[in-house]
Amino acid sequence: MHNRSFELALLGVLALLWGSSYMWISLALPSFPPATLIAIRVGLASLVLLVILAVRGLTLPRDLYSWRLFFVQSLVNSTGPWLMLAWGQQTAGTAVSSVLNSTSPLWVFAFSFLLLNSGLRPGGRQLAGALLGFGGIVLIVGVGALEDIGRNLVPQLVVLFGAALYGIAALRGRLFASYPPLVTATGTLICASLVLVPLSLVTDRPWTLAPDRIGVLSALMLSIACTAFAFLIYFRLLNTLGAMGTASQAYLRSGVGVFLGVVFLSESLDLETFAGICLAIFGVVLINWPVKRKLQVTPSMGKEVS
Repeated sequence: MHNRSFELALLGVLALLWGSSYMWISLALPSFPPATLIAIRVGLASLVLLVILAVRGLTLPRDLYSWRLFFVQSLVNSTGPWLMLAWGQQTAGTAVSSVLNSTSPLWVFAFSFLLLNSGLRPGGRQLAGALLGFGGIVLIVGVGALEDIGRNLVPQLVVLFGAALYGIAALRGRLFASYPPLVTATGTLICASLVLVPLSLVTDRPWTLAPDRIGVLSALMLSIACTAFAFLIYFRLLNTLGAMGTASQAYLRSGVGVFLGVVFLSESLDLETFAGICLAIFGVVLINWPVKRKLQVTPSMGKEVS
């Protein structure tokens, strides 16, 4: 039995790690092109997890079925969404991309009715939380960002499709319940590396780059903290909080970005943004509010049993 308070604390840590990744990416991009930076991110993270795997005495599965699961998960969890966001954000606009990229809990809710049986689908309270959290994101980014939706339709749709892939990735978490989170994270990132590293070598010729110290340190933080350890937490939470609960960290990421800006960049916090953060947090609380188990009365004993 898992301690729910601890799992929710891990959800906050995951939001902090993935929310801070935008800062590390912005610091690393002057030194590394997008494809190379993503390749470094997954490649180095894979090596870190392989070392941890060896220290823990665990081994990766050798059957084709497991690696097929890992490969598909890498496409919907990292390779696809990251490349789509990197390409789409260039012309879709940062604010609009932030709003569209935060829709993954809504996609989880929608896809659950197509992919799950009725007993596993989220309920009305989780839908309310997803809608409130999305409203909070709109306030954080700025309502004016919605005016740009549709102006660069194709890249915006690409970003939106990337968020949909995150939703599919969260729902597929049930397929990995029998694997330790460390094994799932390692296998998924290895598969992502097999796609992204060759892509980087072909498109960017990274051996010709001359990165500065800030770029290298930022890439290291992005790889080790925001990818290797974040993926460990992510696959654990899929087993403990479920797809909807884990996806709700998307609503906390923007708040983390604002917090880091206020603390480290001396940015101001206006009332609309503060209200958005509160609304997003309230949405996450609703999504992860524990469901009361129904009690039944047995006629023979007259006692309540769960």
